[in-house]
Amino acid sequence: MKTVVYPGTFDPITVGHIDLVERASRLFDKVVIAIAQSKKKQPLFNLEERIELCEISVAHIENVEVCGFDYLLTNFIRDKGSNTVIRGLRAVSDFEYEFQLANMNRALDANFETVFLTPADHLSYISSSLVREIASLNGDVSKFVHPLVSEAIIKKFGAK
Repeated sequence: MKTVVYPGTFDPITVGHIDLVERASRLFDKVVIAIAQSKKKQPLFNLEERIELCEISVAHIENVEVCGFDYLLTNFIRDKGSNTVIRGLRAVSDFEYEFQLANMNRALDANFETVFLTPADHLSYISSSLVREIASLNGDVSKFVHPLVSEAIIKKFGAK
């Protein structure tokens, strides 16, 4: 069974993330969405909330597991019986940072592999940080996230 890990903070999970999970679920036997604790980033949602919102958002995909982690990614993917992660590339500007991460992870573990996926064209501009910013300014983010994620954001910000 080939397992791939999709790591990130998912704060919040967006329709762009969901698109990548759907794509990966067709390429791999199992997709593990690995939600990083990321205390340094001071996420809007705590880890438990992000796990729950991700589980709701990908419930329609059978071969997906969602879990949190708070230790080195190379060790986490090994614990999940994998050596491969997927990363999304929305634009050329994402590539330099993602390439650096891929090389650093491979330096930590020679068996580490990174597979880059691109979202559908109509989703390439969506990011969690933009969704949070729009919501913080009382904007409507409903077309960028699952309906229940939108409700959770409204509760956090009082957004429309």
